[in-house]
Amino acid sequence: MEKSYYFILFFILGVLSSLVINKLILNFSESLGIRNKNDVMIRWSNSSRPSLGGIAIFISFLSAIIAYLIFTPTLNLFSQKEFVCFFVSATLGFLMGLADDAYNTQPILKLLIQIACGLLISYGGTTINVSNFDEVNTFLTVFWVVVLMNSLNMLDNMDGITTTAALFILSTCFIFNLLFQVETNPVWNLILLTCIGSLIGFLCFNFPPAKMFMGDSGSQFIGLICAFFSIKFLWGVQSVSPEIPLWVVVITVMVCFTSPFIDTLSVIINRLRKKTSPFIGGKDHTTHHLVYAGYNERSVFLIFVLIGFISMLLCVFYFIIPQKFVPWSTTLMLIWLVLAFYFLYQKTIKYAQK
Repeated sequence: MEKSYYFILFFILGVLSSLVINKLILNFSESLGIRNKNDVMIRWSNSSRPSLGGIAIFISFLSAIIAYLIFTPTLNLFSQKEFVCFFVSATLGFLMGLADDAYNTQPILKLLIQIACGLLISYGGTTINVSNFDEVNTFLTVFWVVVLMNSLNMLDNMDGITTTAALFILSTCFIFNLLFQVETNPVWNLILLTCIGSLIGFLCFNFPPAKMFMGDSGSQFIGLICAFFSIKFLWGVQSVSPEIPLWVVVITVMVCFTSPFIDTLSVIINRLRKKTSPFIGGKDHTTHHLVYAGYNERSVFLIFVLIGFISMLLCVFYFIIPQKFVPWSTTLMLIWLVLAFYFLYQKTIKYAQK
């Protein structure tokens, strides 16, 4: 029962700290954090608003760690290799995004730091274990981290989209750990709940029309958080239930990341067709094409909320049904992916960029 109180307390800590810090930042950011005022080629909104939401999310993350150290004074988290590597990689991702918000850092530097984040996580022992060869697992882990940090960063192009996508992804990870007890160390659940709470708090300011943007500091940090916990609780579910086939885990992960997966894949396909770089910003994402199709920004937000919610329910449903129904539920999962991809991708073909 005491553990349940901790879960509630840390969730509330995430929400309240995010609300308070974002409010303070908003009040004192008439110019701070507002960059590229006349550059609206990437960000959908053509108004200048502070891109400092990531700072509050990161501070909430730090607050959870400090609170945990206070509540458990006999436990030294920083003596644990996995935690240290996770903490350093999360901090590195945040600082890299913060630097990009301020200085527009070079893509190659961002890529190198993202690779370093992935290597740190792998070195800490959190890896995607699909092979008997450590090199293969490390490569897949680094690739996954880099892809998610970029994917959620790319999706942060319209009010509330990355925030809600990350909310449903992290909520799915939390539910999976509750169901399967992949990790019994409570610190991971408490950190995860704090991040979920901080995103809810930030959404109060990022809900369309947004008063504040997440910025690269937020999207890079959240991308790293989603990568780490999906490796630990989704990819890692086989560590406690080895009878679960790898292909079931892969389908579950794909469905969990439906929104960023489809958006990133659509952008890459369309840009390769046009022989342009997939690695630069632009107004050719699925969110933008929904607006070109006639949806307003709030409707686009609600569409992505619905996609995230359905994806979360399907992932949980997929793992709690009896084994004999797996073929039917697998078909349902694949149908959902195809329908979601068709709905979003066909908009990028039918409705041209304006």
